Amino acid sequence: MSDADLPRLRDRLLQWLHADALPTWWDVGADQSAGGFHEAIDLSGRPVLGERRARVQARQIFSYAVGGALGWSGPWQRAVGHGLDYYLDRYRRADGLFWNALASDGRPVEKAPHLYEQAFALLALATVASSSAATDRSLEPIAVAIVERLLAERRCPHGGFTGFADDALYQSDPHMHLLEAALAWEQVSADARWGTLADEVAELGLRRFVVADGRYLLEYFNADWSPAAGLAGRLVWPGHQFEWAGLLERWGRARGRDDARRMARRLYRTGADHGIDPVRGVAVFELLDDMSVHDPKARLWSQTEWLKAALILANAEEDAALRRGYRSDAAAAARALLHYLETPVPGLWRDKLAGDGTWIEEAAPGSSFYHIIDALRVLAASPDA
Repeated sequence: MSDADLPRLRDRLLQWLHADALPTWWDVGADQSAGGFHEAIDLSGRPVLGERRARVQARQIFSYAVGGALGWSGPWQRAVGHGLDYYLDRYRRADGLFWNALASDGRPVEKAPHLYEQAFALLALATVASSSAATDRSLEPIAVAIVERLLAERRCPHGGFTGFADDALYQSDPHMHLLEAALAWEQVSADARWGTLADEVAELGLRRFVVADGRYLLEYFNADWSPAAGLAGRLVWPGHQFEWAGLLERWGRARGRDDARRMARRLYRTGADHGIDPVRGVAVFELLDDMSVHDPKARLWSQTEWLKAALILANAEEDAALRRGYRSDAAAAARALLHYLETPVPGLWRDKLAGDGTWIEEAAPGSSFYHIIDALRVLAASPDA
């Protein structure tokens, strides 16, 4: 696909966002009586009732704050306030961390708070703090309390933090989102702790998460950040090669770290060269460390991270031919993403495309909105897109 298709694809995606997605996930996806947001909307357009993960609340708050920044004319400030009030009131613990989920009866699910949930609390708070919805709120002290608790109680001896869904396996994924959140706070705060946190996580990624001379990044590790034993230590997710590529490019540019920027391009190439199914035109979910496909299903979020990373690298590229190549990739990723948005109710999405090209029938998960709108934010800001 030519990069000349990118402006047309951008317009289609932004039209869908403003006319369909943002209205639907507010009108149907928000619980107007009890507060907060529903976990999912089924493909007939009805909200799915049940347990509510904290990450979904944080991601929907993020999405409406970004929607406002992208010029949505709907009640984005009301949506942000609606979500934030519920989130801070119901999910924040006495120790400053956030519960992982609320049960269907509204009570906290009593499990140790996951690092992943804390990362998304930090990201949501930073994004609201950067918007006009935060004019009467003091959000940074809440974020600082999270970081101080992590530093006091969740430090790993070999760097990073503990607090995973499976404590037997240490994970790179929540650290990726900590880096994302720290970079977001750097944009709105002069507090040096955010740069320190971003630097620590980025360095950990470069030193421990990326292996095989920088060819790919792993998901699961032992406590010393050596690759986990067995299958878990061989898993490579193309979507995360893209996601880390975008973050390392941003961090590397901000710090003048050409080594990080080179790494970003190597990770991107691994995802693009080995993780894109040429038949379906989508990024697959999972590879093994020999670059063979382990799980051919294609998750929606992987397509958005492919799109976002291609645009971030294109926007930073001085070589015209390389820039066109990244933009062509972005056009292919945008085309893939549009396929997931073809649903009976406008504004919803499919989440999983099976290896045989059929959809796995399930409700549209609210957690995906964060991935979609963040990619569209980069797309909307890209020159000549």
